[in-house]
Amino acid sequence: MDSAFVSVGLPAALAVVMLGLGLSLTVADFRRVGRRPLPVAAALGTQLLVLPLVCFGLVLATGLEPLLAVGMMLLAASPGGTTANLFSHLFRGDVALNITLTAVNSVLAVLTLPVVLGLSLTWFGLGGTVGLQVGKTLQVFAVVLVPVAVGMVVRRVAPGFADRADRPVRILSAVVLAGVIAGALLAERDGLVGLLVDVGLVVVAFCVISLALGYLLPRLLRVDHRQAVASAFEVGIHNSTLAIAVAVGVLGVERLAVPAAVYGVLMFPLALAAGVVFARVPTRSEEPVPS
Repeated sequence: MDSAFVSVGLPAALAVVMLGLGLSLTVADFRRVGRRPLPVAAALGTQLLVLPLVCFGLVLATGLEPLLAVGMMLLAASPGGTTANLFSHLFRGDVALNITLTAVNSVLAVLTLPVVLGLSLTWFGLGGTVGLQVGKTLQVFAVVLVPVAVGMVVRRVAPGFADRADRPVRILSAVVLAGVIAGALLAERDGLVGLLVDVGLVVVAFCVISLALGYLLPRLLRVDHRQAVASAFEVGIHNSTLAIAVAVGVLGVERLAVPAAVYGVLMFPLALAAGVVFARVPTRSEEPVPS
């Protein structure tokens, strides 16, 4: 992949996406965790604990080569993105819950993503060739948290500007996401068809399972339908830009980014299909779950 894209374009792209996320967050989003712990705990438990195990089982069952397997685990460890909020809004999920989950998960990812990635590199025998040293772990911290924090500060000191900037930054983020995905796929263009065959089915299975578990597990815990829909999109829609940035910009291995790039293309039709299914789920009048 072009060195200018890796050294300048990719960090800048991720900064735009994460800054846009920060512009939509406030301290109150974190405070809501205490007022509604069950829906938040159900979604985060699914995201942080269940999904990495599901992804690990999928890559072992399909026999993916080590680099693609670690790329899948990196995707599984990436937090949800603001796209989840859009899908939740379209299909009448609890958008406030999405905002809370995105805020909490983005902070937790600073700790959980390096752990999952480091364990995966070791398990698949890449620790000696790729490795996640302390310096690279700090880079993950920087690319995740710093732009979000800056965005939150801007919203705090200039809420009017943050509101006006929200829509343009969201549009720019969508354009950036498309560019990042295109760049990652172009880097592997010589074997792209083979890669799509190798990883496409795994990505589809992972996305479908993520969306399904994100809805069903909270429902088993008696979380109401709207909150379960929010959970499904938060759990099922990952921040593929972050995964690509870590793979290419931090670790410097383009092939690790392929699963996230393929996922970034396929998740949209799959999320739309899931939304149609959720909209048709018969729901009775539900009492709010105590939180």
